[in-house]
Amino acid sequence: MSQLNQYIKTNEFTIRPKVDETQEFIEIANDFSNPLELVREAISNSFDAKSNKIWISFQVIREYGESILEIKIKDNGKGMDKEGLHSFFDLGNSLRRGDSTTIGEKGHGTKVYLNSRSIEVITKRGKEKHTAKVIEPYRTLYDRKIPIIHVIKETLDVSDYGTEIIIKGYNNNRRDKFTHEILKDYINWFTKFGSVELHFDQDELKNSKLYLKGLNVTEYEEVSFGHVFPIENYDVSKLFDEYMVKAPDYYCKKIIKVGQLKNFPEIKYEAVFYIEGNKVKQSYNNMLRRKGYSAPTGAYTVQERYGIWLCKDYIPIQKKNEWVTYKGSEYTKFHAFFNCQDLRLTANRGSVDNTPQEILDDIRQVVYEEIYSKIIEGDDWRQLEWLEEEANGYRTTEKENKDFEWRKTRINKSNIAIYEGLTLVQPQRESGVFALAIQLTTVKPSIFPFQILDYDTHAGIDVIVKGDHTTPIYHSKLYYVEFKQYLQNSFNHSFVNLHSIICWDTDIKHGDIIEDINKEKRKMIISPPTQRGEHTKYFLDEPRNPHKIEVFVLKHYLKEKLNIEFRPRTSTEVHN
Repeated sequence: MSQLNQYIKTNEFTIRPKVDETQEFIEIANDFSNPLELVREAISNSFDAKSNKIWISFQVIREYGESILEIKIKDNGKGMDKEGLHSFFDLGNSLRRGDSTTIGEKGHGTKVYLNSRSIEVITKRGKEKHTAKVIEPYRTLYDRKIPIIHVIKETLDVSDYGTEIIIKGYNNNRRDKFTHEILKDYINWFTKFGSVELHFDQDELKNSKLYLKGLNVTEYEEVSFGHVFPIENYDVSKLFDEYMVKAPDYYCKKIIKVGQLKNFPEIKYEAVFYIEGNKVKQSYNNMLRRKGYSAPTGAYTVQERYGIWLCKDYIPIQKKNEWVTYKGSEYTKFHAFFNCQDLRLTANRGSVDNTPQEILDDIRQVVYEEIYSKIIEGDDWRQLEWLEEEANGYRTTEKENKDFEWRKTRINKSNIAIYEGLTLVQPQRESGVFALAIQLTTVKPSIFPFQILDYDTHAGIDVIVKGDHTTPIYHSKLYYVEFKQYLQNSFNHSFVNLHSIICWDTDIKHGDIIEDINKEKRKMIISPPTQRGEHTKYFLDEPRNPHKIEVFVLKHYLKEKLNIEFRPRTSTEVHN
């Protein structure tokens, strides 16, 4: 043995990873960020226990002088024995793992109950009755201790089945999300009771009943199983005859697609896509905000809720509208669900991001290329587009007719003035100010100290002018002139190259500051006439700039310079 090796000793050892149980309980309990997820987990557990009747109630009780939120969840399922109770309270211990007929598989869901002051579970299975109770589970976890569950076992004379769970002080007693309308909407959209499976001949649960009582009601409401969908209505000719301009809002068409993924043919999918107009959505969804309607607390817009949802167990998990937004916002017409049992969910069932990316890519391809694209390129979509075009054409004609009637009324009520044989109309818009200026320069070219060369409202300032009436255009310095109906302190153009502003009126006073889009400031200078024949002059002044921008306030300028006064049009008026 060499001198070096005699000093080397070899020691081998193993490391067995440990779990910080308390912290894991805390993390999982907090992972359910939406307090309504308690309802989702409760319903899933009840169905996994083979229930067909579920009761869920929320109420506020008084304990020791304090208002406490109390939640009761009851079902007529098969109940739990000792092992089932262990699984209920354990973390990651699911008796249903690998059972494709059940929803729960991670052993995480009921940990959302821990965010409470107390949990009581009363469960019956045959002649065994267990009553389990835990006090202050959330506070105990933050004291770095695992909550202890106390269980009492009883023997019944007659077999009975079912489970009741009583939760007090949930969500720190915050209860704004537990109104009846919010709960019912959540159950219909995001729980097994609102499943979309009835479209795929999965009718085992169709006769199930849920009895719901939110905080703001006194009686239970019976809720039927299955997500609410509208009745189809897609005969475009009948729709147009019945609803005319509003016909697209009443369009409703259902498309069902089933198949397998291209690169993973063993993975099946089922999809139901409804194309719905806004009136259709509003007919069955009272939680949609819209003009003229006082929606319940917790309401949302079509953009916030509708589109394409990925589902597992036929329960919507995650919206994927970004997959189909290449052509705009067509997704708002869709009330669509894509179910795939091979989606892998995060611990709180809030995302499909645990799914291997290659599977998600295949699903995305199916959603966009095989379903969405074929829908919007198909006959049904073409008929809807035809309906929209017809409605828009009718709406345009109707709008033009209304606009025509409005303008006739405005003509009869407008103020006019007669000058040099012309009927001048007091302007109501910026375009009217320009029209009035053109009329005046036709009969009196020198009325303004510039000559108009070009007019364009598509971009920039309205008019390009040259500063006199005699110099050839090629040799002239060109300027801008901006027209305004009403001049305000904030000017939406630059003062650079601006010769003048022509407006009908303004309330800007002498000494007031006007700011342009470049934050350059100028002061309004108003100079009253000093002798007969002159007019009040308005300038935007900046001492460091020799060019003062003149402002022509036509309401005063025309009266003072040309003695033009506007008066109401009479019923016998014959001038144009």
